[in-house]
Amino acid sequence: MRRACITQSLLVALLASAAAGAAPAANLRAGAAPVAFSGVYSLTFHLTLASQLPAGSTITCRAQIAPWQSGLDLLHPPAPATPVIATGRVAVTGSTATCAAEIPFAWMLTGGAGGVTLSYEIEAVSSAGTVPLLLRRSPQERLSAALPPEGGSASLSFNLIF
Repeated sequence: MRRACITQSLLVALLASAAAGAAPAANLRAGAAPVAFSGVYSLTFHLTLASQLPAGSTITCRAQIAPWQSGLDLLHPPAPATPVIATGRVAVTGSTATCAAEIPFAWMLTGGAGGVTLSYEIEAVSSAGTVPLLLRRSPQERLSAALPPEGGSASLSFNLIF
């Protein structure tokens, strides 16, 4: 009789813990409602030129951001948010250059936003001839950055030897 009582108590405890664990899983299956995130990233690339570029050369900086979402529901993945791209240009003056770009963004995200991934590319192009000539290229991919407060802005600065 005592053994049946212990087994029955254990069964009740197991069923109670299973029911408590199933409640959050049910919420995940329902899918989270999308939340709007928007703002602006101001990117500044401070370039120290490793060697002289021909007169009239132009440096172009391109940057792309995409949201990195945390807490994703694997059974109901969100629609991918479109990456946002911006381009900035600056003429070369001596051995330094500064290239700036602003990236406004607006996304509908589910599962909470964990920040963004940032990729950028810096190019130097010579216009000395009739056809533009790529002199240098410096790509960088998948850097992480914090998401600014909703509707806010974030400034990111990079010091590069180019």
